[in-house]
Amino acid sequence: MIDFDAPSRRDLLAAIGKAGGAIAMYQAMTALGHAAPTQFAGPPKLSGTRKGASVVVLGSGLAGMVAAYELIKAGYTVTILEFQDRPGGRNYTVRGGDVIKEVGGAVQKCNFAPGNYLNPGPWRIPFHHQAVLHYCQELGVALEPFIQVNMNGYVHSEKVYGGKPQRIAEVGVDFKGHVAELLAKATNKGALDDTVSTEDKQKLLEAMRGWGLLNKDMAYTSSLQTSAQRGYDRPPGGGVNGAPTPSQIAGLSDVLDQRVWGTVSGFFNRTQQLTMFQPVGGMDMIGKAFAKRLAGKIKLNSKVSKIAQDDSGVTVSYEDVATGKKSELKADYCVCTIPLTILSQIEVQVSEPKQTAIKSLPYHSSCKVGLEMKRRFWEQDEQIYGGHSYTTQSISEIAYPSYGFFKPGPAVLLGAYAGGAAAYQFGGMTPAERIETALKQGSVFHKQYREEFSNGVAVAWSRLPWIQACASTWSDDLRKVHYQNLVSLDGRIVLAGEHCSYIGAWMEASLLSSIDAITRLHQRALAA
Repeated sequence: MIDFDAPSRRDLLAAIGKAGGAIAMYQAMTALGHAAPTQFAGPPKLSGTRKGASVVVLGSGLAGMVAAYELIKAGYTVTILEFQDRPGGRNYTVRGGDVIKEVGGAVQKCNFAPGNYLNPGPWRIPFHHQAVLHYCQELGVALEPFIQVNMNGYVHSEKVYGGKPQRIAEVGVDFKGHVAELLAKATNKGALDDTVSTEDKQKLLEAMRGWGLLNKDMAYTSSLQTSAQRGYDRPPGGGVNGAPTPSQIAGLSDVLDQRVWGTVSGFFNRTQQLTMFQPVGGMDMIGKAFAKRLAGKIKLNSKVSKIAQDDSGVTVSYEDVATGKKSELKADYCVCTIPLTILSQIEVQVSEPKQTAIKSLPYHSSCKVGLEMKRRFWEQDEQIYGGHSYTTQSISEIAYPSYGFFKPGPAVLLGAYAGGAAAYQFGGMTPAERIETALKQGSVFHKQYREEFSNGVAVAWSRLPWIQACASTWSDDLRKVHYQNLVSLDGRIVLAGEHCSYIGAWMEASLLSSIDAITRLHQRALAA
């Protein structure tokens, strides 16, 4: 195995960058990159709890529920206050019969067939998110594979290939073929002679020949060899007409489009690699499993209006959403997992630096559109089983379900996963307009869209009253000023959630930040 960490290999990467350009360098560094697993060393070890010690947890997302779950195991008396009429927070699944109410008054009722669903928030679990996997095992949440990478999906850019979608396998093979040819030419012209030994030069050329499917002249061309990876015009068969016909490769200019190589290189991202998982039956199976263990501990429909503290404890003022009844809950300590978009609107008795941190962190939005189709035409007509198709249009991508393969009848695909500015554009539309946009843009990939469409739902996170956004958006500059103030233990109050992590909008972030928060809170309680 080649040691790419040796100094000479680092020099080689630099030379590849000079010879092949920034794109070749980016590809090489992405492919060779390594990322450490998340910082999970098992559940927290909380021993020695003082008898009668109490904690109020605000919010019943995963951060709040894992905090309550572990604190109760440690001997604390715990109550969770939750604004919504269900636990789970962003661990959320929409099924037939569910109602989605938006800021501004729009109401959607989901009409999916039994067994079909949309995960508007988290929808996959990377293999190295060990905290999530641990609690799924501990709570008995059944998991199944989530198909992230499917080379038979499509990539689409309006500016290349004449605007026609291409199979991901085709563009991926063409990219590496063209880059291999360029590097081989650069090597043969002596561009790497000051870095690569004569022996390594021959090894590199052989590697480029095999990796890039180059012919005897070190050129990337249409052939049965290249078609074995990118696909044939006519695949191999039997009998008289069994001979395959090779496909025509694309030109270098098309594969250099950012959407093309960016899609393929994205598969090397640590959080996008195989193997990934999803709970059987919907992502909210995780939240439901936590809630089952916390039966009787969660007060739903409880809108927090004030969080106060003094030397003796914490007092949380809240209102019953259904009845308007106002109440107070006292405890020794508080774990607050309310998203900062909402917490910044609540009176919280913490230090000025923490107040500033709460009000300074911006959030981003996203929008997912679930389209129920009458049949699995992507499987039956185009042999796409799970995975994604990508586009430069505002829907960004289509994702095909990773469950129910070959099942007759209706199925739900993700018809849009809009982020950035597009997420707010979708948020400004009515639900019907979002669905129409997804249908129009998705028809670029599948001509069957209109004919096969049955019904849909469109969840714009900026329009959900209990969060009004999707997830936090840290920058390096913001972290330097506010991160430690945000996560600090302030008197008897500590914050937790994905916003209190370096991981971002993943369930793993919520769990790890919460475990860290309650560990420090427990240490404070013992010291007191």
